[in-house]
Amino acid sequence: MNCAERLVSLFGTQAEVSRRLKLDRAVVSHWVKSGYIPARWAMEVEAVSEGRIEAVEILNEANRLRPVRVKSRGEDEGVFGSAITGSDIMNSFAPAKRIHSFHPPQRTLMGPGPTEIHPRVLTTMSQPAIGYLDPVFVEMMEELKSLLRYVYQTKNALTFPVSGPGSVGMEYCFVNMVSPGDKVVVCINGVFGGRMLENVIRCGGVPVVIEHEWGTPVDPQRLEDTLKANPDTKIVAFVHAETSTGCLSDAKTLVEVAHRYNALTIVDAVTSLGGVPVLVDEWGVDAIYSGSQKCLSCTPGLSPVSFNERVVEHVKARKDKIHSWFMDMNLLLGYWGATNRTYHHTAPTNSLFALHEALLLIREETLEDCFARHRRHHLALKTGLEAMGLHFLVKEEYQIPQMNAVRIPEAIQPKEAEVRKRLLNEFNLEIGAGLGPLAGKIWRFGTMGYSCRPENVMLCLSALGSVMSDLGMPVHVGDAEAAAHDAYAQMHKHAALQKKRVA
Repeated sequence: MNCAERLVSLFGTQAEVSRRLKLDRAVVSHWVKSGYIPARWAMEVEAVSEGRIEAVEILNEANRLRPVRVKSRGEDEGVFGSAITGSDIMNSFAPAKRIHSFHPPQRTLMGPGPTEIHPRVLTTMSQPAIGYLDPVFVEMMEELKSLLRYVYQTKNALTFPVSGPGSVGMEYCFVNMVSPGDKVVVCINGVFGGRMLENVIRCGGVPVVIEHEWGTPVDPQRLEDTLKANPDTKIVAFVHAETSTGCLSDAKTLVEVAHRYNALTIVDAVTSLGGVPVLVDEWGVDAIYSGSQKCLSCTPGLSPVSFNERVVEHVKARKDKIHSWFMDMNLLLGYWGATNRTYHHTAPTNSLFALHEALLLIREETLEDCFARHRRHHLALKTGLEAMGLHFLVKEEYQIPQMNAVRIPEAIQPKEAEVRKRLLNEFNLEIGAGLGPLAGKIWRFGTMGYSCRPENVMLCLSALGSVMSDLGMPVHVGDAEAAAHDAYAQMHKHAALQKKRVA
């Protein structure tokens, strides 16, 4: 029995341990889950347990079990002190240090991605590999496409996952749709609009940039004014939910404006898909891409894309060759089409198994309940953060529930990296830093996919409050957790009343 389990056994329940140490229950639950008590709590636990659990025991156990390897044995140090031996003539090229099997620590991921992965998805990913042209795999591909059409709310035939992260999905859209000399309007309100611009330039397009203040949505009126001044625009590109700020733009209106001027649209839905409505057919989106590692809560490395028939005709009508063999839509049609498959590349089969299971989980939950879950835990986290004195970067009407960007108090800004480091080292909790001009000025809290759970919200508030208090901020430990608990209670009460009215 480890120290965490002994502590719970000593006082009967995790709740009682939490009460005696003046911590949220989520922190104690995390100790039990991790299998040790962090070293920083050694003295407090010894005092509360009246010496029955000594500080030295906690320190020794934390030092032994803490899943962070700070130093590997040298090549001349074997497991039992003996040197590695062997007659391998390639030994001179072997690593200089002894390398062991890699076992990552158990983290609570509440940053901008990746998210924690559901156990069902992890289990599915570990199943035996099969050939990418195996009839069973081909059948799974068709199911995967239908599940993607569900989350995208589209009937587009060309809806499938590109092998590669969201950035590859982005490049897939631009490299197929943008010919040299094409005028492309790029709306930038954060980091990823800037990456769209980079793609336009590399494809030989002529960019027309609409810059917005970071943390504000793309302005439909500014887009319309720009299109009036540039009637030969072929494509409009924008980010639906900007990951760097947590700001949501009105995709439906922006697409309508673009279509009034006969422009095709490319939409970044990397952070929005699965967290808020993405209605491809209803909004008339032409091309869209996302990533597997955010609200879909799958392993990183796949990018779901969807093209409508207008885009397919546009690409097929190009006179020049697509400037990428791997991402050529015409070639991938033969691989992901509904007819006989032709070899294109070796698909990441086990990652595709995982995405199939992750999408199935969303289908079983239903999109409506998935959106409601993200909204519910966002509101609880937001209430707790605001009770702690933190303020959101984005105005409430433009906030996305899955990415919460808060301003760091000026007194803490010089120590913001230390806060994130302590959260990681002491609580195994990861949050995101600011990017670009917001570096050092904001924190980004992700409540996405499987990470979007109440125990994560409460652990985050408890851990952040503890660290900020240690650094001298006037934070009353427990206030944030109490506010979040109250928010949950109010939401449960409201839901019960709604259910009663319907009945």
